[in-house]
Amino acid sequence: MEIKVIDHPLIQHKLSIIRDVNTGTKEFRELLEEISMLMAFEITRDLPLMEVEIETPLVKAKCNVLAGEKLGIVPILRAGLGMVNGIIRIIPTAKVGHIGLYRDPETLLPVEYYCKLPNDVAERHFILIDPMLATGGSAASAITLLKSKGVKYIKLMCLVAAPEGVRLVNEEHPDVVIYTAAVDGYLNDHGYIIPGLGDAGDRIFGTK
Repeated sequence: MEIKVIDHPLIQHKLSIIRDVNTGTKEFRELLEEISMLMAFEITRDLPLMEVEIETPLVKAKCNVLAGEKLGIVPILRAGLGMVNGIIRIIPTAKVGHIGLYRDPETLLPVEYYCKLPNDVAERHFILIDPMLATGGSAASAITLLKSKGVKYIKLMCLVAAPEGVRLVNEEHPDVVIYTAAVDGYLNDHGYIIPGLGDAGDRIFGTK
């Protein structure tokens, strides 16, 4: 499976707290932002660099800076919104698009209701974000939508993934690498990840 599990101790520690049913909305939001920021370090590890000459207080020196690759972040509404601030804290120049999908409670299939992206999609490398990769239907549909709009480079970042979701995304989009902090056991009869962390959207926004 085309997946990279980010097992940094700080991420795993914070993930354990965020899973806890006793973790309240405020702390859940803060931890989600922190984990997203830490994961962003790993997902941007392959960004190209270029050498420039700068002048320090003592001498001139050759140093590395980012080579100007354009980045974009696309949260899947609504839970993906909780990950945006953590990422743009370290990539403040990234543009943010939005994709609105909801899961039909009967079929568990994704239904699109909104899409807004930067104009220069073909020139950007996009990070698609959603805390949960459960059935994989929403993520796979979002990737298909991005590609239909002209996006060429996509990475998928989620907090927790189920094997079923990873398998579906790999089958439909083998070119997209999945980054996650954990691959959990399985999906229950309602399509929730077990052990998971519950409904991420409800826990972020306090709606349940």
